[in-house]
Amino acid sequence: MAESLQYTFKDFKSDAEVRWCPGCGDIAILKAVQTAFAKMGIPKEQFAVISGIGCSSRFPYYMNTYGFHTIHGRAGAIASGVKTANPELSVWQVTGDGDALAIGGNHFIHEIRRNIDLNVLLFNNQIYGLTKGQYSPTSLRGQITKTSPFGTVEDPFNPGTLAIGAGATFFARSIDIRVNENVDIMLEMEKHKGISIFEILQNCVIFNNGAHSLYTDRETRDDHQLVLKHGEKMIFGKNKDKGIIIDKEFRLKVAKIGENGITEDDILVHDAHNESPILHYELAELRDPIALGVIRDVEKINYDKAVHTQIEEVQKASKIKNMDEVLKSGAVWEVK
Repeated sequence: MAESLQYTFKDFKSDAEVRWCPGCGDIAILKAVQTAFAKMGIPKEQFAVISGIGCSSRFPYYMNTYGFHTIHGRAGAIASGVKTANPELSVWQVTGDGDALAIGGNHFIHEIRRNIDLNVLLFNNQIYGLTKGQYSPTSLRGQITKTSPFGTVEDPFNPGTLAIGAGATFFARSIDIRVNENVDIMLEMEKHKGISIFEILQNCVIFNNGAHSLYTDRETRDDHQLVLKHGEKMIFGKNKDKGIIIDKEFRLKVAKIGENGITEDDILVHDAHNESPILHYELAELRDPIALGVIRDVEKINYDKAVHTQIEEVQKASKIKNMDEVLKSGAVWEVK
């Protein structure tokens, strides 16, 4: 099927003018999504892109697929309904840190808890961009914004630990400009049968420019990014001389290879398929270095499949098979 379709990213571009600010990280994410969709071997009419409200939520307009621009915080509810009603669709929820984690927080944790087979792209720029620069649930403590002129006095949500704590069977994290890596992650999301949460660190050039600069600037990124690959050692750094070990308190710790007797043999191997969420939670919690790539990918029965399996079982056991039989059951009479 994938070979016979022969799509390119241009097949998924709509005629709508892209209205994001020049240099916005959303533009790189859009290119990655269009490229990934072209590689999935899925007919265009089987894609549905669902969004809420925010800069990220303009996404359906720029995709040549079916889509629905819904209301603030409710993308998860609508996407859940779309997937449950038609499990054959590839449903992609596009949301931001404000849309998903503030007004949409309750929907977010319950679509994860249910393990609905949805692909959620969560753009995290640590600010409300569309409404001009208020602090969001992921803004850092002390961050100065339009609504916190003296600095926020709240600790932020960590989307990764929130998702894994709610029972996510798939969680990945990356950066908007890592287009090729993001395409690969999206292909893995489509393969995963269950909820797939992908946090993308996205730069808002107008209201929070450089929020992720430690992880993106050429001078610092190699020493502050831990790019994870299943089955490989957790080694990072410009000289590939740093790695992740478990300390005496059973917490993840950065160690330098060659110091204090540490060798490559002591460095942990990433296991994205480990049923236990403990190490995945710890990896999601890391901030220096920040863990990128697929952090968790495990199997569990998903909600939409369970719903349709239950319906089929009830239908087989029921004496009434359709609506006509319902209407003609019980006390009925014929009017002439």
